Amino acid sequence: MKSASPSVFTSFPKVGIRPTIDGRYGGVRESLEGRTMDMAKAAAALISAELRYPDGSPVECVIADTCIGGVSEASACADKFRRENVGLSLTVTPCWCYGSETMDMDPLIPKAVWGFNGTERPGAVYLAAVLAGHTQKGLPAFGIYGRDVQAATDTEIPEDVREKILNFTRCGLTVALMRGKAYLSMGGTSMGIAGSMIDYALWEKYLGMRVEDIDMTEFVGRMNKNQFDPAEYETALAWVKKHCKEGDDYNSPATTRSREQLDAEWETNVKMALIARDLMVGNPKLAEMGLHEQARGHLAIAAGFQGQRQWTDHFPNGDFLEAILNSSFDWNGPRAPYIVATENDALNGAGMLFGWLMTNTAQIFADLRTYWSIEAIEKATGTTLDHDYIADGILHLINSGPAALDGTGECTDANGDPAMKAHWEITAEEMKKCLEATTWHPSITEYFPGGGMSTRYKTKGGMPATMIRLNLVDGLGPALQIAEGYTVELPENVHNALDQRTNPTWPTTWFSPILTGEGAFASAYDVMNNWGANHCVMTAGHVGHLYITLASMLRIPVYMHNVEDERVFRPSAWRAFGTADLEGADFRACQTYGPLYGRKA
Repeated sequence: MKSASPSVFTSFPKVGIRPTIDGRYGGVRESLEGRTMDMAKAAAALISAELRYPDGSPVECVIADTCIGGVSEASACADKFRRENVGLSLTVTPCWCYGSETMDMDPLIPKAVWGFNGTERPGAVYLAAVLAGHTQKGLPAFGIYGRDVQAATDTEIPEDVREKILNFTRCGLTVALMRGKAYLSMGGTSMGIAGSMIDYALWEKYLGMRVEDIDMTEFVGRMNKNQFDPAEYETALAWVKKHCKEGDDYNSPATTRSREQLDAEWETNVKMALIARDLMVGNPKLAEMGLHEQARGHLAIAAGFQGQRQWTDHFPNGDFLEAILNSSFDWNGPRAPYIVATENDALNGAGMLFGWLMTNTAQIFADLRTYWSIEAIEKATGTTLDHDYIADGILHLINSGPAALDGTGECTDANGDPAMKAHWEITAEEMKKCLEATTWHPSITEYFPGGGMSTRYKTKGGMPATMIRLNLVDGLGPALQIAEGYTVELPENVHNALDQRTNPTWPTTWFSPILTGEGAFASAYDVMNNWGANHCVMTAGHVGHLYITLASMLRIPVYMHNVEDERVFRPSAWRAFGTADLEGADFRACQTYGPLYGRKA
C-alpha cells in the first residue's frame, strides 16, 4: 500500500466504538456485558473489513475498555478516545441505558447511536431516549435502528444497519480527516471567478481547516533555483516523454509554437507539478538538499492553482500539474490523488476534497458548459439519439483546464464496466489505458500566451456518477447542490460535431442527470438552469446520499438534489425542524446549529 509519493498524512483518525449498558448490578448488567461488548466488536469488525483510509490501509477502531453504564465510564472512554486520536464515535447497545449519563458529549466529533431492535431488551427505547437527549442538548447524533425485529441472541448485523453504519463512518471520517489540515491557495483570484476569492470562514468554521497562501512567484523561484528533487524530475520527464502522447496542434500558423518551445514547456510543466506537490505536502528529499523549510510543505490536503491570467500570460499553464496531481497515479505508480482545483476555485476544491475522502477515488473538475437538448443535437449533427441514459438532453462537462486521467473511464469494476476506483485497485494495464486514452495538445496561444499542454479525452459512457457544487450565498453561507446521473458515450460523429464547437483540447464528459419530473429535476435543462456556478465536481458512483450525510455533519444545507428520500440519512434532530418539507428542515437545522467549528464552547 505504501506509495513512493509524499503524503499529507502521518497518521489517521480512528473510529471510537462505545458499548453502553444498563448500569444496574445484581443480575441486570452482568447478564448484558458479553452481548453488549460483542455488538461493539461486530461493528468494529465490519468497519475495518469494509472501509479504507486514503492510503488503502484498513480503518482502525478503538473500543472502550469497559461497557459504559454511567458517567465515570463515559469519562474514561472519552479520555481513551482523546489519547487514541478518535475522530468520530458510534455508540452501540442491545438494552436500556441511562441516556444522559452514557452519551457522547464531545461537540466536535460526528456521532451515531445503534440501538438493537429486539423485544427482549429495550435497545430501541434507549436509542429514542438518548437521541432525545442529544437533541435537547444541541449535540446532533445519527440514529441507527434496524427495520426488522431480531432475536436477542442474533449477532448478525442486518443489511440496512450495515449500510447506515458504513455510510455514517465514511462521512464521519471525512470530517475527521479534514480537521487540522490546510487549503493551499497558490496565487489569488483567477479572472474574477468568485470561487477563487477564498473565504477563510468557510474553511475554518465549517471544515476545521486553515488557509495557507503563497504567491505564484514561489514557482518561479523554485524553478530558477532548482528547488525540487533532481532525480525525481529526470524520472518524471522520461515517464512523460514515454506515456504522455501529444495530439494535434489546433493553433493557427501564426500562433503555432516551435518544437523547441514545446519541449521547454514540457520540462517546465513537469517541474511545476513537482513543486506544486512539494508545496502542498512537503518532501523529505528537499531536507537532504538543505531546504528544510521547503521540505515541510503547508500540510495542504487540497489546493488551487490560480493560473489565468497573471501566470499564464507569461508561463506555461497549470493543466499538466492539475491533471496529473488529481489522478490516482504518476511516474511513481499508483498513489492517492492530490486535490488541486483549477483557477484556484476553492469551492470546487472543497467539493473535490469531499468526494475523494468519502470514496477514495479521483475527482473530475469541470465547467458545466452547455445543455444540449435532443432537438439541438439533431439540428447540429443530423443524428437522433437513442440512448438508455438520455431523457430530454445532456450536459457538457468540459474544463478549460484539466481533469483527473481516471475520468477517461478506462478502469473497470468487477463487472467490466467503466469505473473510477481507489488507487490501490488500479492495475498497471488500467493506468496504461488511461494514458493511451489521453492526448496532450499545445494550448491555444490566444488563451495561454505562456504556453503549456492541455489534456483531451472523453469519458466512457454508462458510468453512474454524481455531480455536485458547493456555493457561497451572502447571508446564508455555504450551500450544496447534488445531481446523480450517468455518463454518456455519444456516437463518434456526434461527439466530434459537438466537441469541435468549443475548444477541442479539453477533456469532455457527457452527463445525463436522473430526472424526477419536479422542480430543478423536471428536465436536464432545469438542472443546468438551476446550477449555482460555472464549475462542478463529478464523483464516480451514485453517492449523493453520502454528500447529504456529510453536509449535515458540517451544517451545510443542500438545496437541490435528486436522491430518493429513503437514502437520505441525517441526524435525528433534523426531524424536529419538519418532516413534510425535508429541504426546508435541513436549512432550518443548519441555521440553528451553525457551522461545526463555529459554535460557542
